[in-house]
Amino acid sequence: MADATLRASEMKKALLDQIEHFEEDLKLEEVGEVLEVKDGIARIWGLSSAVANEMLEIESSESGELVTALALNLEEDNIGAVVLGDYLKLSEGDTVRCTGRVLEVPTGPEFLGRVVDPLGRPRDGKGDIRAATNMLLDRKAPGIVYRQPVKEPLQTGIKAIDSMIPIGRGQRELIIGDRRTGKTAIAIDAIINQHDQDVVCVYVAIGQKASTVASVVARLEEEGAMDYTIVVAANASDPATLQYIAPYAGCAMAEYFMYKEGRATLVIYDDLSKQADAYREISLVLRRPPGREAYPGDVFYLHSRLLERAAKITEDESVIAGHPDIEKPGGSLTALPIIQTQAGDVSAYIPTNVISITDGQIFLESDLFYSGVRPAVNAGISVSRVGGAAQIKAMKGVAGRLRLDLAQFRELEAFAQFGSDLDAATQRQLARGVRTVEILKQGQYAPMSVEEQVMVIFAVTQGYLDDVDVRKIRDWERSFLDYVTSSRPQIGEAIRGEKVISDETGDALRKAIEDHKQTFRAELAAAKADG
Repeated sequence: MADATLRASEMKKALLDQIEHFEEDLKLEEVGEVLEVKDGIARIWGLSSAVANEMLEIESSESGELVTALALNLEEDNIGAVVLGDYLKLSEGDTVRCTGRVLEVPTGPEFLGRVVDPLGRPRDGKGDIRAATNMLLDRKAPGIVYRQPVKEPLQTGIKAIDSMIPIGRGQRELIIGDRRTGKTAIAIDAIINQHDQDVVCVYVAIGQKASTVASVVARLEEEGAMDYTIVVAANASDPATLQYIAPYAGCAMAEYFMYKEGRATLVIYDDLSKQADAYREISLVLRRPPGREAYPGDVFYLHSRLLERAAKITEDESVIAGHPDIEKPGGSLTALPIIQTQAGDVSAYIPTNVISITDGQIFLESDLFYSGVRPAVNAGISVSRVGGAAQIKAMKGVAGRLRLDLAQFRELEAFAQFGSDLDAATQRQLARGVRTVEILKQGQYAPMSVEEQVMVIFAVTQGYLDDVDVRKIRDWERSFLDYVTSSRPQIGEAIRGEKVISDETGDALRKAIEDHKQTFRAELAAAKADG
């Protein structure tokens, strides 16, 4: 009897001990289940605590592999999640777990010179990338307090843009036009021109052929631009989910350099039309109600929350101390989104959306392109809402009326086709306009320094080329720049250093133009005599 009492007291003590430590040993885990998988979308039941845009882990019952999904639709009885891997590996009944994290992408200096997919996985065959930092894919844009006005130029090296439609660091400038009008060429030239500007570039290719992306990368490597560039590629063969998140991934990679290192960055989204199409595809499969042109109602928010992340961060260290992410002041993110139009229709849904979000647009026109005006910038429709604040004073001085004069020339040119009796002033204006159009032409992959641009635009706007044959304008330009570089280098150095054309520099430039014109005429006469 005594032994039974002893055993009972021991059992009671053991039970009490287990009950006391029960909560310490207990690990509760919410586990969901896949209801169905189709077209890159998984319907999940049982995860009541999941939040929007949370990363979910789905364990494949066939291979045991973990596949990441992104929770987009939070409905009453299930979750609609987009699968960020191979959805064909998943099947009904697979277990799903919450991660408690929203989607992140690895980033850091290790990514410079690499080609990666939107999840940061290498695509260039150069081995794994070991990055110590992750950045949120979808981050809240910095508030007004943490910004400063756009006032520092970001030189593209393209005369027509730097003179008439200037881009500043922290600006959002849209490049818009029909297919095959040179949109990507402008973006690549802008990247190549940053070789001595200490700007980190991120090129995001969305829904393009893999061969097209490979040719872009090859050109950047050839120009030495991959040293400071990251290429994020979501190819046409990739799922719509990767094409949807690609711009956010590229932006997050650039934000590391802006927030953590205080550096200037340039991000090119090529192009957001294809991202909108991918988002429409995902939304329709998720059974979200379609709106105009079958796009979901939040397609405007899709682009606005991305492009608002472009900013020029304040230099005030006491202000940025209140921001959880900004570690160094003065960084910037300049965004160049690209939109493709159909037959030049800028009033379509997606083009009007992005035009209203950005700080201006560069409109490329098919008619100009096929008539040999390249880059085919339409000066009348194109605009920069930052304007002269994003130009050095020297450029602002020589190109102040250039865009307006060129737009007036286009109207006058159309009018002049209907009449032959034009007064002398109109003929002079037409002759000047033709030479201005000719001087603004520029070859691909040949960006020019800002001092060279200032000198040639000064020559045409001051009337020094009015008596030069239009067919010889490009020859004159090449010859003049070679002459100034070899014989009068101090002029370019003064413009680059002072960023203004002083009276002394202006006199020296006029003298150089006049001297060169005499030499150029003599060379033409000699060539004609020999010919």
